[in-house]
Amino acid sequence: MDMGTFRGITTLLILIAFLGIVAWAYSKRRRKDFDEAANLPFADEQDDAGHDDRASPDVDARQDRGDRNT
Repeated sequence: MDMGTFRGITTLLILIAFLGIVAWAYSKRRRKDFDEAANLPFADEQDDAGHDDRASPDVDARQDRGDRNT
């Protein structure tokens, strides 16, 4: 088996894997799961309402960046 045959077989296997993934992603059985996952950013979570953990007003911004100039 020469290198050209090996590359051809490898290309064929990768093409088959790609087509399998495409068939899996667009199958009708997976549609409900993908639609549910697509709407997750818009879900309203009740337990985190009014909770903002992004920044604390007590923390100096210079310390967050590592600046030592005070």
